[in-house]
Amino acid sequence: MWLLGAGVPVLGVLIALALAGWVFEAWLAKAVDRALLTQAAVEAVSLFDGPGGTAHLHLESSTLELNVRGIVPTAELYGPDGRLVLTYPDSGAAIGPPPAPVPLNEPRFETTPGPDGGRLRQLTLSTRSPEGELYLLRLSASLSQKDQAIRAFSTIALGLAVLLGGLLFALQAWQARWVSRRLGQLRALIARLREGGILHAPASPPQVDEIAEVEDTLREASSRLHEARQSQEELIARAAHELRTPLALMRTHLDLALWKQRDAEALREALGETRREVERLSALAGSLLDLASFGRGRWEVRQGDLREVVDDAAAAARAEAEGRGVWILVEGPEPAPCSFHAPSVRQAMDNLLANALRYAPTGTEISVRLAREAHAWRISVRDRGPGIPLEHREAVFKPFHRVEPAGPGTGLGLAVVHEVAQRHGGRVFVTNEAPGAEVVLALPTEGPKSEIPRVA
Repeated sequence: MWLLGAGVPVLGVLIALALAGWVFEAWLAKAVDRALLTQAAVEAVSLFDGPGGTAHLHLESSTLELNVRGIVPTAELYGPDGRLVLTYPDSGAAIGPPPAPVPLNEPRFETTPGPDGGRLRQLTLSTRSPEGELYLLRLSASLSQKDQAIRAFSTIALGLAVLLGGLLFALQAWQARWVSRRLGQLRALIARLREGGILHAPASPPQVDEIAEVEDTLREASSRLHEARQSQEELIARAAHELRTPLALMRTHLDLALWKQRDAEALREALGETRREVERLSALAGSLLDLASFGRGRWEVRQGDLREVVDDAAAAARAEAEGRGVWILVEGPEPAPCSFHAPSVRQAMDNLLANALRYAPTGTEISVRLAREAHAWRISVRDRGPGIPLEHREAVFKPFHRVEPAGPGTGLGLAVVHEVAQRHGGRVFVTNEAPGAEVVLALPTEGPKSEIPRVA
C-alpha cells in the first residue's frame, strides 16, 4: 500500500516537476534571448544618429536610465578596428575579450562566465555605419535572476513533493491499519464459520465499504446455512416420526398375527393392513426422494409445450378420478411455449392433481386452467372440496404439514410443488376462491434466471 499509494504517486510528482522545471528553464532562456534581440534591434536602428553622425547608446540618454540600470543588459560597441568605442554603463572597460566578427544580419548568441562568477547571456551582431564601416554591438544580460528563479522553483516544488509524500505515507499508514483491522474482523468471522458458529447481525451500524459487503455476504450465507440446517434437522425429525407410525402399525399387525393361532380371514385382514402401511411407507419414501432430488444437482431446462405436460398429467389422473366419480377438465391455450424442466413440472402437476383428488367430493369436477399472465404461465388446479383454511394457506407448502393431523396423504406433495416452483424462479400459492381449494403454480415463460442451464 505504501508503494502504490505513496511511493509511486510521489515518484510521478517528482518526474512531473522535473519536466516542468526543464520546460520552465527553456522558456526563460528563450525569453532572455528575445529581450536581447529586441533591444539590439532598437539600438542598431539609431546607433549613428548622434550629433555629426557619431555613435551613441540610447539607454544613456533615457530619463528612466537610473530605474532600469540593474535589470537591462550591458552594451559594448566595437569599431571597425576592433577597439572598444562605447560601453553601457559608461565604465570604459569591456566585459571579457573583444568579440569575434559575425556576418551582417546574423546575430550570435552565447553563454559565458561573468566577472562576478555568474553566467552571462551575450548577443553579438554586426551593424554598418553611414560611411559603410562595420561595427560590432555586444549586449550582455546576467542570468543570475533566471538561475535564482529556477532554484526557487525547484526548492518550492521539492518541498511540496516532500510534503505530499509525507501526507500520502501518513494516509497510507492509517489506511493500512484500518484495512488490517477490518481484515482481522473478517478472519475472525471466517474462523467462526469454520467452527460451525452462526454469524448474527452486528450490534452497531454496519460500515459502508467493500469489506463490509463481504461481511454482509458471509452473514447472509451463514444465516441461510443455519436455516437450511434447521430445516434439514426438522425434516429428518418429522420424517422419522412419520416413518415410525406405519412401521409401528406393521409391527403390531405382525405381532398379533404371530402371537396366537388365527384363521385365514384374520390373517388376510392383518396382511391387508400391513400392505396398506407398506404402500404408505412407499409413498412417503417416494415423496422424500423427490424432495431431496430437487435440491441436488442441476436441471436441464428446455423449450417445450407446457400444455402438453398438463394434458399428460390430467390423462394419467383420470383413471383414479373416474373410480372416485370425479372428472377432470383442462382449459387453456394450445400450445403453451415455455422454458422449463419437464420431469419436475410433471411431478408437481401429479402432486397437485393427487391433492385435489384426495379432497374432491364424488360427482364434482377438478378444473385445471392454464393461462398466460405477463411473463409467466399460471397453472391453477381447483377442486370442490372443503378448501384450505386461511391460517393454513402458507403452511401447507412446508414438509409434513397437514390441515388435519390425521388426514390422508404424506404431507409432502405440496412441499415438492413449492420446491419445483422455487427452482424455476416461480411461486405457488392458494387463492381465495370458494368453494373448494385452488392451488396456483406460476412459472416464468423464460425459465429460471440462475443456476439451471438451458438446453436448446
